[in-house]
Order: sequence, then structure tokens, then C-alpha cells
Amino acid sequence: MYEGRAAEWAARKPPRFLDEAAAFAARVDPGAVRGDLGCGPGAYIPTLGRPALALDATIAMLELVTEAAPGAWRVCGDLEALPIRTGSLGGGWARASYLHIPRTRLPLALRDLHRACSPDAPIVLTLKRGDAELDELADDSLGGRRFSGWEPEPLADVVAGAGFEVDDVAADDEWVTIEARRGRLLPDTVAPGMRILIAGLNPSLYTADAGVGYARPGNRFWPAALGSGLVTLDRDPLAALRDHGVGMTNLVSRATPRADQVSGVEYREGGARLARLVEWLAPGLVCVVGITGWRLAVDKKAQVGLQPQPLGGRPVYVMPNTSGLNAHAKPADYERHFREVMALAL
Repeated sequence: MYEGRAAEWAARKPPRFLDEAAAFAARVDPGAVRGDLGCGPGAYIPTLGRPALALDATIAMLELVTEAAPGAWRVCGDLEALPIRTGSLGGGWARASYLHIPRTRLPLALRDLHRACSPDAPIVLTLKRGDAELDELADDSLGGRRFSGWEPEPLADVVAGAGFEVDDVAADDEWVTIEARRGRLLPDTVAPGMRILIAGLNPSLYTADAGVGYARPGNRFWPAALGSGLVTLDRDPLAALRDHGVGMTNLVSRATPRADQVSGVEYREGGARLARLVEWLAPGLVCVVGITGWRLAVDKKAQVGLQPQPLGGRPVYVMPNTSGLNAHAKPADYERHFREVMALAL
């Protein structure tokens, strides 16, 4: 529809949120690239400032951008695989674009946006309100379009899980808008159909900057995961998800030099978010890496191994922290735990 009827769409949909676009532009650092992601005919781009990137999936819409914003850089691209260099985007404006992505694929799409953004870059995301999963609107006069809907709290969970610090959530009967910033955080790597969801305690500053959990050379997670057969590629969470159904998240998103610098309140709040994530995506099993954090988050008497109570309706296995600072466990112990996890997840 957008490719074949772009001019008609542009005539019917004049920009109604120019004040919000101007407020977003004011938050972007001077000289930084601001992207209109799913730009359509580009009506908001003159308000977003320069330099501006106009990204859309349709050539017809990008041709209209030359009239609305002749100085913008036009890119035909996919919101789920942004053709943008890592860390080069100074801000992202996405008005009614990510709503065309299935709900369960939004975490990975926003993970890629986190990768593309520079530290502290602001983003504004506006999506349809509701619980639709790529449904057609009953009153869609243009026809053929499908939309996913979100309620404010679940959407805020997904945005935070993607590594953004949420500043504001606003909603009316039709739309949900989130203002956030690209945090020094480690985004989730999650999707439906996971056999195992690995939940760390919280990322270190090193791993948050690397964009890969357990990335520090002294951490024993990846050697044990490789040795046990849990994964086959080193320090590649996307391959772990794609090839082995192993997703990754954290109880607490905030990055710190050490896990013991996280408060009990943060662990309890993180445990509640993890439960919501598990209930939604239903992995075969949750593997928590770090008994101390699990005790603070859920069960102060917990022991290593399969837990007596599920989380979000799924079984939970807790193993020791793989940090090199943990002197109580050896590499062979971690491999044994991962083998037990794999056996339980079958």
C-alpha cells in the first residue's frame, strides 16, 4: 500500500505532532545525525533539524522526501536490520513505524536500534495502543495495512530491556509514546521459541560497552558454554539465539563494576520484570547465572540447581556466578551446570 499509494497517503496524513518533533530535536546534540525511522513522505524531517537521515522501506515514500526535505539523506532500509553504522545515530524519531513489526520481534528490532545509537542518544517511539498482533484495522480506509498494538507498561518493559533508559510514557486511547535515551546498558537478546533463557545478574561496564554479555576475558561463561555444547560460537548472543534457541537477559539492567553493587530493591524489581518477560515469551527453561542475586530477587533460601517454584510459569535453574571473582566454582562445574540445563530444557 505504501509503495503504490504514497502520494495519496501523504495527502491524507499531514503532520500533527510538530511540537513533539521540535522538542525531540532540541534533545539531540548539535551536529549529531537524527534519524526519522519509517519517515514516510518526510513531513517531520524539516522540524527534526540537520543532519537528518530519512529511512523508509518504500522507494515511493523516499521520492516524496526530496520535496519535503531535500537535504535529508535518503535510505531504503528495514527497521529490523538497520543499515546504520554502530553508534552513529544521535537520535531516533519513529512515529507510527515500529507498529508494523510483530510484537514478539520488537525486542530484537529495538536491540538493533540501541546498537545504532550513540550513548545517551534520545529516541521517541509512538505505537498503536492495544494488544493487536499485526491485525488489520477495521476503519483503515487505505486498506491492506497491519498493525501491532501495545499497552504502556509492556512496551516500557521492552524498551528498557533493549538497553534504553525510559524517561516518559504517555498514552491516550489511540497511541502510546515513549521518550527514552540510549543507556550504557546491555540489551536483551530474546525471541519466541527459546529453549533456554539465560538471565545474568547485571552487566559489567565492560560488557555493556562491548554489547555482549560475559564479554570480559576472565569471565568463564563463554568457555563453559562452548565446552558444554550450549553454543558453538564464542561471544555471539545473536548466533546463540538463532542457532541454539538460547536467549540472554539480566535481572538488573544497570551496569556496574561488580554485581555486589546492585541493591536488593533493584534485584526484586528486576525479578518482577524477568517474570513478565518469561510469561510473555515462554522459554523452555530459565537459567539464572548467580545464586546471590536470585536470593535477593526471589528466594533468600534458594540453593543451586532446579528451583522448587517456577517463574512466569516456566522452570528455573540457578547456577553459580561465572565471574572470575568467584573462587568457589571451577570451569568443569560450570560445564556440568550447563549440561544439566540442556537436559532439563529438552
